[in-house]
Amino acid sequence: MTETQGPAHKRNMTRRKVVVAGGAAVAAVGVGGGIAVNAFAGETGGDASSSASSAETCYKLTTETTEGPYYIDADKIRQDITEDQEGIPVTLELKVIDAETCKPVKNAAVDIWHCTALGVYSGYEAMGSGGAGGGGTPPSGAPSDAPSGTPTGEPPSGAPSGGTGGGHSEPTDDERYLRGTWKTDKHGYVTFKTIFPGWYQGRCVHIHVKVHVDGEWTSAGYEGGHTCHTGQLFFAEKAVLASAEVSPYSTNTTTRTTLDEDTIYPDNGHEGGLLYLKYNKKNMAKGVHAHLTMGVAPDETHDSTDTQPSASASAS
Repeated sequence: MTETQGPAHKRNMTRRKVVVAGGAAVAAVGVGGGIAVNAFAGETGGDASSSASSAETCYKLTTETTEGPYYIDADKIRQDITEDQEGIPVTLELKVIDAETCKPVKNAAVDIWHCTALGVYSGYEAMGSGGAGGGGTPPSGAPSDAPSGTPTGEPPSGAPSGGTGGGHSEPTDDERYLRGTWKTDKHGYVTFKTIFPGWYQGRCVHIHVKVHVDGEWTSAGYEGGHTCHTGQLFFAEKAVLASAEVSPYSTNTTTRTTLDEDTIYPDNGHEGGLLYLKYNKKNMAKGVHAHLTMGVAPDETHDSTDTQPSASASAS
């Protein structure tokens, strides 16, 4: 859906409307009951090495990043976004809090979307792996060695927003796998079922996320309100290397950008969207649990690309 025009920091989502997939009623999911705000702060497991004092009860604002060109406005109200996509199962648990008061943000609409194990975005299959290299102008000839079996097709000339990943691209098909929206419960929690994302030219492994507030949940879905957070969720290099040993990720021959090489990752750890991960190091294929508390400013609007990566960013 076309976003309301105007300055990025003042746009709201009064025209934003989502439809419940299959007519199912919207319901909040209760995750964790009375877990404290800092419940995840000190957890370690898998590749999570950071810890926080047990006395820590609040968070800084989670970094805003570019939306990228492949957002499709809250098309599916659902928790399980996997559809028929192959990959390592992921349970993604997010908690949304007001970074100033540390109180949970309830009844928010949280969108997530990401690529397949082979780097393809639903809705943009014709653009190939990463959809034009993920939104920016790739190096000359870069997409030509896309792995066998992935959608083919040259990236369009004149990539969005001069390579910053800021411009929106119109969908090329009706597929909507690995996309979904769900409602935070009274404790601020929302949980999704998906797969571990793959990679494509120019970007590290990531999941896009948006948080919408002040709208209304109805039998038809979520209407109105504004977007208070637009960010990305990232995976530590150790976990990505482990995923690369598992099929179908092992067939993805696209040159992979590491977390340190990425031009959009803000390089500030969990505040920047780096997920806490838990998985069996000897058998990652069994699944991954990922979680993060996101501190947002509910009264602010961050709905698109008001916070940009550097001009050299080549993907989103």
